[in-house]
Amino acid sequence: MVSSGDNSPSRIIPAFIDFLKIEKGLAALTLAAYKRDLGQFAVYVERQKRTLLSARREEVRGFIEQLFANSIDGRSVARKLSALRHLYRYLLLEGMVERDPTMNLPSPKQWKVLPKSMARREIEEMLGGETTEVSTRRREAINSRNRTMLEVFYAGALRVSELVSLRIADVKLEMGYALVRGKGDKERIVPLGRSAQEALSIYLRHSRPRLVGAKQSPLLFIGRGGRPLTRQRVWQMVKTVSGKSGGRASPHMLRHSCATHMVENGADLRTVQTILGHADISTTQIYTHVALDRLRSVYQKHHPRAKAR
Repeated sequence: MVSSGDNSPSRIIPAFIDFLKIEKGLAALTLAAYKRDLGQFAVYVERQKRTLLSARREEVRGFIEQLFANSIDGRSVARKLSALRHLYRYLLLEGMVERDPTMNLPSPKQWKVLPKSMARREIEEMLGGETTEVSTRRREAINSRNRTMLEVFYAGALRVSELVSLRIADVKLEMGYALVRGKGDKERIVPLGRSAQEALSIYLRHSRPRLVGAKQSPLLFIGRGGRPLTRQRVWQMVKTVSGKSGGRASPHMLRHSCATHMVENGADLRTVQTILGHADISTTQIYTHVALDRLRSVYQKHHPRAKAR
């Protein structure tokens, strides 16, 4: 049992683990996993300027969302949430907390967590950086191709499979859009911004001919000798380029960054749904909280009675 003055995780967690060992008879491996899980949560709430005893529902949910954002599998997330539920039932029985912050939280499998996106500054640094080391004519062509792929990724929120299968005939530069084939071979029109159009124009006029050589290929983005690019090669390229600016990006992050930044700037979800190629609006609704955050920010800034006196 923990006395009311012993509020540190180093006291609470071992006492709780001893309780589980004696009262519940849990296996040693389960107890060890619970101890690690609760230690992680204790570190998380400390960063939020909270403690295990003052943690709220917001901290529990934020912790779970962080786990998903770090690609922790659902089974592990469920175990960590189970450890928290057991802990707060114990603390309630001990009279150390008045309410259980895990109460009525949905099962992790029901959660839809916003995919990780990049800040606009990170996007600008990534798009403006060099993508190769050696400055030869062939390398310059690859550099131009890579930068153009990044621009198109971000401009049209494309998936990797959609980018590598783009054909020259699919790009309508003079009209500012590309015809993209998504999941289920469904076609959609994706707008291309000015930066992407300019990069594509340079790539098609100067860089792509150096890469394709004497061969012919209908694909827009190609490797040396006109070979098709693999999805793995594109992932590697994005990771390498982002690493040079100190980040850890992926093609998915560029796609989600495009959607997030559009919503932040006031785009409606139906428009974002169309650009992303989501079959159902419910998939796009993971970006709703971005819109709500923007709405709250604008309200706080402009409503005459929004701020506390």
